[in-house]
Amino acid sequence: MFDFEKLDVYQIVKNQNLKVLSILKSNKSIDPYLMDQWKRASLSILFNLAEGTGRMAEADKRHFLTIARGSVYESVAILGLINDLKLIPEKEFTDLYNGYESCSKMLLAMYRSYMK
Repeated sequence: MFDFEKLDVYQIVKNQNLKVLSILKSNKSIDPYLMDQWKRASLSILFNLAEGTGRMAEADKRHFLTIARGSVYESVAILGLINDLKLIPEKEFTDLYNGYESCSKMLLAMYRSYMK
């Protein structure tokens, strides 16, 4: 098992992505641009977390965590638009929003742990 797979935040982000991909697959009423952007932003969180965890230098780790956290914010903005357009049920919105909020806090804590 790789180090990043052991992280609680990785498991949360992975679960978030499974939910997002499921929504995007089943909900064809979401604008194709928003679908693509949300998919890329959400996957970016996962991929940058994994890549950053594998870096040796703390500055590199912080850089990838910063990108991952920025992608969380982007995903939340897209989720908010989709919710405002009433394209997902309120329960799904709340679940995803809370998951992104947890991810953001955990990524910030990881970032701070690499500060000198």
